[in-house]
Amino acid sequence: MLALLKKNDLKARILIFVFLFPLAASQTAWPQDGPVRDEVIAHRSELRMSAYLTASMVKRVAAERKYRRDAVRKAFRFGVTKVFLEVSRGGTVLTEDELILVRDHFESEGITTAAGIATVPGGDIGVRQEGPLGWFNWQNPKTRADLEPIVRMAARVFNEFVIDDFLCTGDVSEESVAARGDRSWQEYRRALMTDLASTLFIGPAREENPDISMIIKYPQWYDLFHRFGYDVAAKSPLFDKVWIGTESRGFETQRFGFMPPYESFVNYRWIADVAGSRTSGAWFDHGDCDANDFVDQAYQTVLAGAPEITLFNFNNLMEGHPGHLAFREQYNRLADLAGVVRDSPVTGVAAYKPPNSDAGLDNNIIDHIGMLGVPIVPVSRYPVDATVVFLPTQAAADPRIADLVDGSLKKGARVIMTRGFLSAMGSNRVAVTSASQADLSKAETISFNSERIPIDPPLNLAKGPDSGAAVSLLTAFDDDGAVPFLTRATVGNGTVHVLNTYTYTQEDFDAVGEVLLAPQPLGLMNIPDDWAGTIRRAFIESLGYVFNAPARVTFQPLGDTGCFINNYRNEPAAFEVILPRALDGTVIDGLTGKAIPTNGRVIRGTLAPRGRIWVFAL
Repeated sequence: MLALLKKNDLKARILIFVFLFPLAASQTAWPQDGPVRDEVIAHRSELRMSAYLTASMVKRVAAERKYRRDAVRKAFRFGVTKVFLEVSRGGTVLTEDELILVRDHFESEGITTAAGIATVPGGDIGVRQEGPLGWFNWQNPKTRADLEPIVRMAARVFNEFVIDDFLCTGDVSEESVAARGDRSWQEYRRALMTDLASTLFIGPAREENPDISMIIKYPQWYDLFHRFGYDVAAKSPLFDKVWIGTESRGFETQRFGFMPPYESFVNYRWIADVAGSRTSGAWFDHGDCDANDFVDQAYQTVLAGAPEITLFNFNNLMEGHPGHLAFREQYNRLADLAGVVRDSPVTGVAAYKPPNSDAGLDNNIIDHIGMLGVPIVPVSRYPVDATVVFLPTQAAADPRIADLVDGSLKKGARVIMTRGFLSAMGSNRVAVTSASQADLSKAETISFNSERIPIDPPLNLAKGPDSGAAVSLLTAFDDDGAVPFLTRATVGNGTVHVLNTYTYTQEDFDAVGEVLLAPQPLGLMNIPDDWAGTIRRAFIESLGYVFNAPARVTFQPLGDTGCFINNYRNEPAAFEVILPRALDGTVIDGLTGKAIPTNGRVIRGTLAPRGRIWVFAL
């Protein structure tokens, strides 16, 4: 077995875990005290760990010798093998001497260093934008003049440099209005920020250090990128590497938006599909997270394919967090899962979102569909060969979409469309319905077992005309009466389903002062099990899978190796999986090492509240 381990054989490691699990279960996998660096180094081909120090923390490390020593010990305890040292944030700017001192201290302990910058105003650095968010006015020359020397300084000290979330703008000052001209705000901001990525950051940095590797880190609000200057398709090729935010945080609180945990997976996979081989790591934080939320972020990050996790920020590691012990205990399993995902990525239903596409009424709808147990996988190019395609409003941005849908239906595909997509089609006609503006309403009751039952929060309804060929599969009721919620029609060789719902309007965002993140919970997350099952079957039955579970239990197949199921409910959840074909080999839960009773195709069980299972064939 040891010889196999030295060869880094993943199945051998898991097999050893199966035999040793009874002993390991009686102990903490990562002790609360003591270094664990060797554990992470052993797994670094699957999953690396890094952490980000904000500018104020870097200053403290530079100033306090004891804190420097404590910081290294804490890095070892979390298996951190690399730290990003922030050079500037909100008016706090490091000196070159401070950066060199902190860099050399970490490097002397075997911890790799890189620079980071949070481009947000503060003190006398730059000019704050006019608008609701605390970003820069990039059109003002003072902002550029203040930042360029900082960029150059960082490049002289480090060989790698990441730009945090804020390479964007929402400025509406007179300067920006004049510079925009007759362009839309989206066009102006994308062009401005893509140009500045080269002229203010990459160009000056490489003049100081030709060998520097430049990284852009994208935040998690992928459906709104284009509105604020993030052009993922144009920006990503300018950088050497891309880091992706997977900070979904708490699902049931307002502080950072009611973001579904599945959003971590969607954000990473969609950006990675655009950025390609430059995609190098993921990044999540502690904010608004309980212990479960924190670990959930880690699992969806790994399921998305991240080879490296950056924890934001190091101060949270120093101060402690309820999720830390659970995360350390799960590290080995996360690393093993990362190794499997690398060769057998999550597969499922292709959800089409072209770059720079507006979500309209469908902000974050891909995430919410994933929370219904649909293994949804976002793509940035139309999946012409897919047997199932999901088309939210975003897909209508593709001028070829009507012809592409027609091609899929001729091949016998199943196409699921939202009412927002159909409304966005304008004068085009797609399949069984005419494109027309959706009529929005709320449903406080739905049809269930031939009765009307309440739904809280109410379901969002987006109504529109359908042809007589469409059959209603689910019915909700608003003030005007019965409304088809999900319809099905045969079109040529294929099938079209229309989902008559939406996520948020601008009024929903405005009501709570939210700009970027989910402003409220959706009734869609509280539908009865039979409703969830009907929607799920519309998406996955032609893929050969059967998955029975309540809403907020996710299902993600991993090629031919098995699947991953996560219960995001606060109560136990029973599930059943029927796979398209029998798994080859001994079937275990890769998280516990315990055997799973199965005939190879059918797996049943009950997950604990916020529990998970990794069905894995050895």
